[in-house]
Amino acid sequence: MNARRFDALGHGCARHDAGADATGADCAQCDVSVVVPTYRRPAPLIVCLNALAAQDFGAHRYEIIVCDDGPDDATQLAVQRFADQVSARGLTVRYVPVRATQGPAGARNAGWRAARSPLIAFTDDDTIPDPHWLTAGAAALATGADAASGTIAVPLPDAPSDYELDASGLSRAEFATANAFVRRSRLAAMGGFDERFTSAWREDSDLQFAVLQAGGRIVRAYDAVVVHPVRPARWGVSLAQQKKSQFEALLFRKHPALYRQRIDAGPPHLYYAIVASMLCACVAALAGHRLPAAAALILWALLTATFCAARLRHTRRDLPHIAEMAWTSMLIPFLSIYWRLRGAIRYKVFFL
Repeated sequence: MNARRFDALGHGCARHDAGADATGADCAQCDVSVVVPTYRRPAPLIVCLNALAAQDFGAHRYEIIVCDDGPDDATQLAVQRFADQVSARGLTVRYVPVRATQGPAGARNAGWRAARSPLIAFTDDDTIPDPHWLTAGAAALATGADAASGTIAVPLPDAPSDYELDASGLSRAEFATANAFVRRSRLAAMGGFDERFTSAWREDSDLQFAVLQAGGRIVRAYDAVVVHPVRPARWGVSLAQQKKSQFEALLFRKHPALYRQRIDAGPPHLYYAIVASMLCACVAALAGHRLPAAAALILWALLTATFCAARLRHTRRDLPHIAEMAWTSMLIPFLSIYWRLRGAIRYKVFFL
């Protein structure tokens, strides 16, 4: 398949001329462009696309733009087949390959810049939007707001894992790109997402804060609902997630007041206490001071046990999960502080 031709044609749109490119005016009457970034997981993407195709919004009033961050043949083929299936209904589906992998911020920028509509709807490739999602989101922006934040439902089992419980925090987020609507003019005025946020972490809060600081208005679209299932995760996944802590420093540098008001009022004192007690134990042991070393080590153990118990409080209690919590609780404070301080150095900001 010729990717350029597939993207330029825009399935479901009548071509106005043979020279129309990927950002032409084929769908000039579209009200909303739905931007879906993806990275090498076509199976959940197709579930999301099927839900988007089932909207109670007129098929000719919106387009779907799939931004493939690190394009692969399987995803491109899946999108092409889906586009062929829905083209008879007049629904436009476009595939935008992002040649240099940049993360979701860069992929979303590629999507909204290719959009042909004044309103941009953002969701993730593993969500399931409600049939009324687009209608509710467009209605929220019709009030004159610059952006709107929808409702994210995260289904959990009766006894979730720590990872599942942590992921459910998305349902309480003020503004998350898994379910957000933004005027294209506002995105253009701000330059879109900051592509220094190369992981799926805090790039949405950065956009939210930028809109607020520019004097924009953000409203809630409670009836615009997407379901966001928690994907299976490997054992010890929380250790790898600590790398995202560096982006806390970037967000704090850009929006210090809003960060303290809406994200975190202060540093993670427990983490610092755990790290400090272990360092004291090591220094005392190297200096030959056994009693202070033992006392510091006991303090480290007590603080770590407190942290582990807090993670287990509302999660499942089977032996493998308890073992995972015990092991990762010993390492998370050190990794988190390392990445926080590394971010502070990288982005040149005093951030503890």
